[in-house]
Amino acid sequence: MNATHRILATMIGALLATPVAAQPAIAANEPDIAYAEYQRGRYVGAFKEAMRRVEEKNDPKSMTLLGELYADGLGVPNDDKKAAEWYKLAAARGDREAMFALSMFKMTGRGGPADRPEAVRLLTEAAKLGHVIGAYDLALLYLEGQLVPRDINRAVELMRQSADAGNPQAQYALATFYKDGRGVKKDLEEAARLLGAAARAGHTDAEVEYGIALFNGTGIVKNEAAAAEYFLKAAKKGSAPGQTRLALMYATGRGIKADPVEAVRWHLIARAGGDNDPNLDDLMRSMKPADRAMGENKAKPWIARMNPIGPTPFPTAPARQTQSQPIKP
Repeated sequence: MNATHRILATMIGALLATPVAAQPAIAANEPDIAYAEYQRGRYVGAFKEAMRRVEEKNDPKSMTLLGELYADGLGVPNDDKKAAEWYKLAAARGDREAMFALSMFKMTGRGGPADRPEAVRLLTEAAKLGHVIGAYDLALLYLEGQLVPRDINRAVELMRQSADAGNPQAQYALATFYKDGRGVKKDLEEAARLLGAAARAGHTDAEVEYGIALFNGTGIVKNEAAAAEYFLKAAKKGSAPGQTRLALMYATGRGIKADPVEAVRWHLIARAGGDNDPNLDDLMRSMKPADRAMGENKAKPWIARMNPIGPTPFPTAPARQTQSQPIKP
């Protein structure tokens, strides 16, 4: 996958994770009945109410909602062409959600021919109007430098706009800029602050990086116990680096009560996920056979739900899913 395709995949992922209809703007003193119906899963009712508001008030938010319903086939048959038409009408009336959605359609050729310059224009307009994910996606384009001229300063500006609005993806990305001094003056305290915000919002990579910062006291007061908590959160969500760090903490008893069985368990899971620490391999070889066997048994249910990409003591474990599923410790 080339750089452009990776950027587009990230952008489309953001669209799928953030439904267009999730951010309504309601006319003054008027309840948004259409959106309320949508939220309750009453899509036919949402469609009817949105159509009424379009016919009576020419309401752009209702146009955007109609686009969403057609795009996802909710209450009406899926029709990308009609979805694009409704998004276009709403975008022309200044609706930032419609601009963002139509930009994604234009970027990928959904609902009509692909038109990436128009997609960038729409994304830019959406970002100017405060669309949080739009600002983040536009920043990615400025970093990549193919659809728009590469501009690290503009990318940082857009990342900050999105991060300040609470987008954990942007908070994590901006934290890496401050950590490395890329496009901004190196500032480990600001990096830690942003990582903490993203980690508290549940961003898995940020949980790992914030845990590392806490463990080492980098840009923040050292707190090994808090680091262990974040590693545990990331580990339960399938982060192999988080699992390795958790295993190390169980092995050393730093920040958490030492537990060789749990150390083996999380090490084996991480190794099956492609993250291996030779020191933990040495630990396994030197530990009591009974403890190792118990750790292997505790790891087995998780690994059985994976498509392992690294070595595992269970080579015949069935591969039923593409990602590990959280299980209780």
